[in-house]
Amino acid sequence: MDMKLNYIAGQWQESSNAMANINPSDTSDIIGQYAHADKNQTEQAIKAARQAFSNWSKTGIQQRSELLDRIGQIILDRRQALGELLSREEGKTLPEGIGEATRAGQIFKFFAGEVLHMTGDLLPSTRPGLEVSITRDPIGVVGLITPWNFPIAIPAWKIAPALAYGNCVVFKPAELVPGSAHALAEIIVEAGIPEGVFNLVMGTGSEVGATIVDHPDIDAISFTGSVNTGKRIATNSISRMAKFQLEMGGKNPLIILDDADLDIAVDCAIQGAFFSTGQRCTASSRLIVTKGIHNRFVDAVEEKLSTLVIDHALKSGTHIGPVVDQRQLDQDIKYIDIGQSEGAKLVCGGELVKRDTNGFYLTPALFTDTSNDMRINREEIFGPVASVIAVDNYEQALQVANDTEFGLSAGIVTTSLKYASDFKRNIEAGMAMVNVPTAGVDYHVPFGGRKGSSYGSREQGQYAREFYTTVKTAYTLA
Repeated sequence: MDMKLNYIAGQWQESSNAMANINPSDTSDIIGQYAHADKNQTEQAIKAARQAFSNWSKTGIQQRSELLDRIGQIILDRRQALGELLSREEGKTLPEGIGEATRAGQIFKFFAGEVLHMTGDLLPSTRPGLEVSITRDPIGVVGLITPWNFPIAIPAWKIAPALAYGNCVVFKPAELVPGSAHALAEIIVEAGIPEGVFNLVMGTGSEVGATIVDHPDIDAISFTGSVNTGKRIATNSISRMAKFQLEMGGKNPLIILDDADLDIAVDCAIQGAFFSTGQRCTASSRLIVTKGIHNRFVDAVEEKLSTLVIDHALKSGTHIGPVVDQRQLDQDIKYIDIGQSEGAKLVCGGELVKRDTNGFYLTPALFTDTSNDMRINREEIFGPVASVIAVDNYEQALQVANDTEFGLSAGIVTTSLKYASDFKRNIEAGMAMVNVPTAGVDYHVPFGGRKGSSYGSREQGQYAREFYTTVKTAYTLA
């Protein structure tokens, strides 16, 4: 079996350690062996990025735009194969995998255009005889640390703007999903990235991640992952005055009002809470339902869940694939037990199931009779588990929705313009969804949350430049 290598300073480098990439749909299927970088190799990658920054940051915008466009086009041309690899290593269904690969290509093409749209200001000074220009410079060497649940889209939405705005990259993907990251790196190299501008260092958070976070030549860190790790990154970054951007957890609410279209409500709940095996930071794990529609909604969701196929991610007709690995499966089961011990009623699901291949298969779990103070409604589970919270009216629903330490995405299903408008104004979340699932966002608009979900500038769209550039104000004697 071929060893997949790290890409450092323009070269594919071997390592003394490696990790097997295992298919969660079929644990006998080893996708490949992926080299783990050590501290020394990570430092080499950082040094290479630092040395390359001077030239890359001065590269013309047309050259950068054409490079990003080539990367995007190659991704789109190979979306089928990339989607299959993604679904094979992460466990989301093949249509979801292909869709994510497509999105990655679109992101690179979007930023190929953004390179050419950089704007500034030329202003008269308050002092006669002076003019003032306001421009943006690249920030420097950027460390990118990405999670396992979107193994090509999230790397794309960090790498593309970093390169677009003239930065150099040291990229550490999640250990569980090195395949998509490595395939993306191969495409970036094939497209003609200059030596040192982009570096891939696969490995552990304790060694590779910590080296990136603590290194004095890393000017900025963009991280998506757990709250605890994010807080450690924040502390370390502040201590050395590095810029940082954090996307962390969510406990996203979906409000269902009495006047909701029941079919839309069920679709939003099922799509948001359970598709992608519930392994999305935008998943709607708290279903806040007014009492007039509560019983009909629960019955309809239960009936719909009974029709969904949980099976191998690459099998035609599968609606929900496996949980990503044994550790995550154990966490899901733990929280299902916690919910029952707290007095919640497990209406359906939460069962381990066997399929033709040995995988981490779990039926979607739906709880009722829950309150917002239960652990299953306070803590992020990150699996196919959702809780129904019954409320009296919209005002109570909004209060419960906002009663969380998180604030990433939130939704409402209603036919009332009054309540929809009030919800968009008063929900304490970075993204508000009306009659659409809480999970599922566009690539050309900002992504991010409030409270414990996010810290720093927004990701994606033109708002990405806030993180990947720094403002310069220049005065000139006219």
